[in-house]
This record gives sequence, C-alpha cells and structure tokens, in this order.
Amino acid sequence: MKTKEEIIVIGKEVVTNERNAIDQLVTAIDDSFAAVVDLIFHTNGNVVVTGIGKSANIAQKIVATLNSTGTTAVFMHAADAIHGDLGIIRDEDVILLLSKSGETPEIKVLVPLLKARGNKLVAIVGNTASYLALQSDFVLDTTVENEACPNNLAPTSSTTAQLVMGDALAVALLDCRGFSPADFARFHPGGALGKKLYLRVSDLFQRNEKPQVQPNDDIKKVIVEISAKRLGAAGVVDQGKLIGIITDGDLRRMLMKTSNLVGLTAAEIMTVNPKSIDPQALVVDALQLMRANNITQLPVSSDGVYLGVIHLHDILKEGIL
Repeated sequence: MKTKEEIIVIGKEVVTNERNAIDQLVTAIDDSFAAVVDLIFHTNGNVVVTGIGKSANIAQKIVATLNSTGTTAVFMHAADAIHGDLGIIRDEDVILLLSKSGETPEIKVLVPLLKARGNKLVAIVGNTASYLALQSDFVLDTTVENEACPNNLAPTSSTTAQLVMGDALAVALLDCRGFSPADFARFHPGGALGKKLYLRVSDLFQRNEKPQVQPNDDIKKVIVEISAKRLGAAGVVDQGKLIGIITDGDLRRMLMKTSNLVGLTAAEIMTVNPKSIDPQALVVDALQLMRANNITQLPVSSDGVYLGVIHLHDILKEGIL
C-alpha cells in the first residue's frame, strides 16, 4: 500500500497530465472547428454521436450537453449501429465519431456505411493519420502525448480531451444560437438549477401569511402580529402602501434603548423605506438582495402596494442554497 504522501503525488500527477492535455487542445480550435460549428448550426437534422468503449461513454455525455444547450443530439453505440441502430440516422444528420486511435474494427466497419448514406462525418480523433481521420469530412484533433495512467494504457487524458472538445462545440453552438437563461430554464426544470432559473417570488411568498400593522398601532399589537404570523417581521402599511418594516431585531434594539413602552407606535420603531422585491422577480434575485443587505425577510410589493413577505427559510426549503 502506498503512503499518504505517495498517493497525493499520484493524484497531482494525474491532474497535471490531464491539464497539459487540455492545454494542447487550444491549438486544435482552428478553422476546422469553426467549420464544424457552422455545419451543425445550419443542419436541419440532428447530431448523432458515436463511439466504442470509453469513447462511447464520453459520446453520451456530449449528447447530454448538446441537448441541454439547444442542439438536438442522439447517441448511437458504434457496435450496435451495424445491428439495427443505423435506423436512428436521417439524411440531414451530422455524425460525430469519437475514437482515440481511429482504427478500431467497429469504426472501420461503420464509416463506409455512413459515407454511403451521404451524411457528413466529423472525427474527434487522437490520430490524425488514422483511417477515421482520412475518411471523415472534418477532423477535430484530440491527440494527447500520453495517458495519465502510468502504463499509458487506460483512457484518461484522451477521454478528457474528447470531453473538452465536445464542451467547446456545445458552448460555441449555444452562443451562436443566442441561447438565453430562459431557454436554459426550459430544458432544466428539475432540481436546484432549474429552480434558480424559473422559480419566482410569487411562487413562494403567497404560501405565507401577510403580517402587517398600521403606523399608529401600539407596540403590543406589533408584537402580537409578528408572533402570530411567524415570519419574524411585519410590514407597516398606510392605505395599502408599504412605508416600513419592523423585525424581531428592531424590537430587541428598541428594548435596549428604552424600558418605557407606553405610547410607542409602529411608526416610531419601523425601518423606513425598506428593501422590497417585485412578486415577478426570480427567487434567486431575492436571495441575492437578502445576502447583500444581511437580512432574512424581504417585503414583497408591486408599485408600492404591500403584498406580503418572503423569508430566507422559504428559499432554503426549495433547496436553492
């Protein structure tokens, strides 16, 4: 068994090796890369991504990234293609073929069949002199000097290079399409990521009660209202308009200043012109406003009309933080 220090050294060597492989890719982003982006952008078909072994695993991830960023893609395993999966392909489809060597038997069988169909072939390949590279219409070079594996055998740096090249294609296409956060939200409705992009303040604050007092209400009524509505705050409202807010913190600070509570009104202890947010704002914007002002409650208003309160706990329950 290796020592802790030796294991750390191995891990750092792997990261360094793969980082160097990515650095080398910069020179591969050239006219061919731009031509492939243009080809995919203007196609009326899908992008079909294929490979064998570890390259097939990377192909599946590239498909997922393309689909989530506005470019329709499907995965086709190179071995299954000749056993019926060629039926996936349509005339307008662009084929991305991933292979380190470009010489695997499955690829050599598949390429002539694809060429006979007339589809454009894009090789993402680690050997630009290989059969795959020479037979393809476009070549994206993902050559690496060596694998991160000490035996230079297990696909590591080479699959990282393929993955990064796929990401580069996806992001370039995303930018060409003007793919917006709103588009991203449509494709990612689940989980915390989706909620950050589509969940609005109106979706949360309406679940809460609406704590509010009038400017002339006495301190007892303020305390009762804050306690009853369980949000740690109450809006101070005059003819429907939000003019202030009183929080638990305001009450504590008031008690530190005076022990005479007789005659105290909401107007005398409220925070005037508090920060507020529109109900149609994104919840993530409400969170940013809370963080910037070190607060946990935020009044919700529209054109100055008080509507309620959104609390940090509401956001935590949605898993956004």
